[in-house]
Amino acid sequence: MPNSFNARRALELACQTLQIEADAIIALKNRLSECAPESALSSRSAISPASQLTAATSFTEAVALLLQCSGRVVVSGIGKSGHIARKIASTLASTGTPALFMHPAEAAHGDLGMVTENDAFIAISNSGETAELMAIVPIIKRMGATLIAMTGNDASSLAKLATVHLNVGVDKEACTLNLAPTASTTVTLAMGDALAVSLLDARGFREEDFARSHPGGALGRRLLTHVYDVMRSGDGIPAVTADVSLSAALLEITRKGIAMTAVVDDQFRPVGVFTDGDLRRLIEHVQDFSKLTIADVMHPNPRTVGPNQLAVDAVQIMEEHRINQLLVADKDGKLVGALHIHDLTRAKVI
Repeated sequence: MPNSFNARRALELACQTLQIEADAIIALKNRLSECAPESALSSRSAISPASQLTAATSFTEAVALLLQCSGRVVVSGIGKSGHIARKIASTLASTGTPALFMHPAEAAHGDLGMVTENDAFIAISNSGETAELMAIVPIIKRMGATLIAMTGNDASSLAKLATVHLNVGVDKEACTLNLAPTASTTVTLAMGDALAVSLLDARGFREEDFARSHPGGALGRRLLTHVYDVMRSGDGIPAVTADVSLSAALLEITRKGIAMTAVVDDQFRPVGVFTDGDLRRLIEHVQDFSKLTIADVMHPNPRTVGPNQLAVDAVQIMEEHRINQLLVADKDGKLVGALHIHDLTRAKVI
């Protein structure tokens, strides 16, 4: 550890950094707290020049433009702004607004071919004078793509060229030298999140929509996994008729390895269920099983779930009734599957 390290000083700087960045976000929030006129949500043709818009109106105009965009949202920036642009594009894409990141230097060497007149282009630059962006912005304008700028300077070249300018300026950076982008990148990231949240709300974006773009995540598994995806079917279903002996039913439970068996009628509709737990409780009271049929000891009218229901519905039924197994029946009441809580655990539904 360097001799110059001072733990107290490090903590003071950490708190100072967080306070500066928090103050910068509050300042941005206050700028957006003005009452935006109804015209902010008017058609694209009615949008005012960027130089004439207040912060609040600029924001709502930007949301309106992005909602009207029939193509994709292309987000671009270089350096630290580039990292923020990547995150904003990713957040937009995962919340219902098709978006991608484009590196401005690569754009100048061919990637601009991915941009069309139907797209919206969000250019991010704290100074508003970034050479790599300024080299491609005129071309984007000529293409007819919508240009939204996020800079820290209303008078910058980029701000003046934009249809809408979102001011993400800060009074100072958290860096003790006031040089490294810190507060400014935090505010820009927050502005991107504000756009994404406003857009997802305006689009009526739901949990199910989020899950479709996150199939590998926990939410995706919960909202996209159906009972038929995880249930045991065919020969894997433990089932006996009501007239078989208890001993035969126990053999079926052992063979199928799900610690239960369904009891079905001649139409293969479940009329009862018997589990390992039932057997343990039965042993306490009955010594001779030889004369018992499964109909004598089964639970009638077993609980079922449909194959097209979400797997989380099966979890809810199991939790509500404190059971570990569940039968799956189709709309005609026919037994088509069986579930054990371990099946749901393996599928990471729970």
